[in-house]
Amino acid sequence: MQKYSSTDEYINNFPLKVQDKLNKMRQAIKEEVPSETQEKIGYGIPTFYLKGNLVHFAAFKDHISFFPTSSGVAKFMNELSKYQISKGTIQFPLSEELPIALIKKIVKFRVKENLEKKG
Repeated sequence: MQKYSSTDEYINNFPLKVQDKLNKMRQAIKEEVPSETQEKIGYGIPTFYLKGNLVHFAAFKDHISFFPTSSGVAKFMNELSKYQISKGTIQFPLSEELPIALIKKIVKFRVKENLEKKG
């Protein structure tokens, strides 16, 4: 597995079409997090950190995975029915537009959750 030192380095490793989706994902997340949120590489992928891991995202052959933890998936289960999901992961196919409004709602939920849980 390649090691990345920044989100930019991670994103720039992919074809332009994938970079575009990753940048849209990143921008949607950034628009919903407080200014003190850190952006870093965690578990080898882009991670947003606010009093603990907030969300992660990553590119794969046919999809972009979004990792909002199991609570982020469970809370929005009804809205995620068209996507492949697992306990803490949502897969957005590369062949479709990213559901930016839904991603933002999930990030907002996770920000509130982290700020409440971690004081």
